[in-house]
Amino acid sequence: MKISPSPLQQRGVTLIELMVGIVIGLLVVAVAMGALMVSRGISGTVSDASGIQQQGAYVMRVIGQQLRQTGSLYLNPNPTGGSNTDVLSPVAFEIKADSVSGGNSFAQEGTLAGASATVTTGFRRYADNVFMVAGTAATASTPAAFGTDYLARNCIGAPGNSSTDQLVESIFTFDSAKNELQCAGNGATAQAIVQNVAQFQALYVVQTTDATGSKVQYTKGSDMPTAATDPTWRRVQGIQVCLVLYGSEPIDMPAGSTYTDCSGTSVDMTTLTGTRKNRMHLVFRNTFQLRSQGLI
Repeated sequence: MKISPSPLQQRGVTLIELMVGIVIGLLVVAVAMGALMVSRGISGTVSDASGIQQQGAYVMRVIGQQLRQTGSLYLNPNPTGGSNTDVLSPVAFEIKADSVSGGNSFAQEGTLAGASATVTTGFRRYADNVFMVAGTAATASTPAAFGTDYLARNCIGAPGNSSTDQLVESIFTFDSAKNELQCAGNGATAQAIVQNVAQFQALYVVQTTDATGSKVQYTKGSDMPTAATDPTWRRVQGIQVCLVLYGSEPIDMPAGSTYTDCSGTSVDMTTLTGTRKNRMHLVFRNTFQLRSQGLI
């Protein structure tokens, strides 16, 4: 008896199996996307913090360079004139710097002024002996030719080398409308040296002496005299600069995330508005001593 073969059975994926595979695949994609977003958020936060730190270090370096030299004058190694080159000969600090052109002169009493959100500093600029400056060509007889150049600059690189001995002026001002710390001086237009500034504050380290002895205390800019020639400014030994910078990366912050600003006030970052809302805020604080002053 001949038996006919049975038909071949078809094999494949059922609809239920296909749906289960799609769901598992979607779950894997969702987990991967979640991990990517978390990694992106962490990377952005770290990059934001690094950028703020770099800006804070830069602006403190610029401010400190100008503040430390405030009131500095030219040391004249030969105040009596002549050609004496003895290193043990008398020296004298000049108490005033007059511009040769007569345009910009200053007395040391007027080289520091300011308020709570602005600081004006100044020091004397004079020509330095430098090696191989522009316009000084070396020859066979003078292979190491020296010339003079005006190396000192303010916070934005002014004044130019065509200027003579004069005041190097830096005016630091906080523009709250633009959230910028700006600098000007020596007739140059104010320029932003750092952005995303939430607060700028200056405290002045003032030394007073009386019958009981010497006392050093921090004084707010609003309590300092408005006239730059007031004797109080001559008693300033240093300046404490406080700066609050914020980032550009939005952060998912829990309610009540706060920082303490320059005035000691607790600020809730989740309640801020505009570009500062849910942004990282870092406080930078440094005290710079004036080189021209000495504690008594």
